[in-house]
Amino acid sequence: MAEHRQSRKRRYITWAVAGAAVVAGGGIAAQTSMAATAWPAQKTYTGRAFDTCTAPSLNAMKAWKGGLYGAAAVYVGGKNRGCSQPNLTNSWVKSVNTAGWKLIPIYVGAQPPCQTSSNPEKLTATNAASLGATDAADAVSKASALGMKAGSPIYLDMEPYDITNTSCNNAVLTYVRSFTKTLRGKIYRGGYYGFTSSSAKAIATAKDKTDLPGNLWYALWDKQNTTTTDWPWGATQFTDHSRGHQYLVNSKETRNGYTITVDRDAWDAPVAIVG
Repeated sequence: MAEHRQSRKRRYITWAVAGAAVVAGGGIAAQTSMAATAWPAQKTYTGRAFDTCTAPSLNAMKAWKGGLYGAAAVYVGGKNRGCSQPNLTNSWVKSVNTAGWKLIPIYVGAQPPCQTSSNPEKLTATNAASLGATDAADAVSKASALGMKAGSPIYLDMEPYDITNTSCNNAVLTYVRSFTKTLRGKIYRGGYYGFTSSSAKAIATAKDKTDLPGNLWYALWDKQNTTTTDWPWGATQFTDHSRGHQYLVNSKETRNGYTITVDRDAWDAPVAIVG
């Protein structure tokens, strides 16, 4: 999601180069052993959600409440986060939560070494594991500071890349595993945003599921508000309220006098625990 936040044009180009195809995982089981610690109950939202670059003002969020959407995704951090977040504060999170919104935390972490776009932070085969741990610790720190408590998910944003490049793909999987394992150690649930043609496909089709995220948010712009009928992998994957689907992008919408350009998401997955 970092790419389309920084440059929508570059994202379309990158996606076209990567090719168009498919996504999967395995619910909470994919996060391996979570039983050793008493975990807060998962907070799940099922319905329509939206994501947008900069968190809207509190007035805009209040004006939009009660309409099409019940949840909003927000960029909590990451060196590759494409937009400033003047509205995204602890107070804002509390206020929109009180207003009835569910929140979906996204973290724009390091991007693949073979990705064609330039990013402030790219991982390498050498630093993938250490960087994954460092970024996850930062993600938890950022989410916690916003009032998103232990037990919340954090969705790692991975933009398109050439998954047929074995060394690059292996480095990405190492990074993702380290990120997710570190989240779990800090009692946060692992989530992942990626494209069905590449970054999400890499997670869904990985033979070794160890420490891969248990919640998958897949970008497939087919305009279908569903997490089931267009699901491109095994029907038994990510079945325990573990799927999100970004199905439409760049939708300029006005509600009660406030206009926001959003991406639409079908959601059946964890959201932040606030309060």
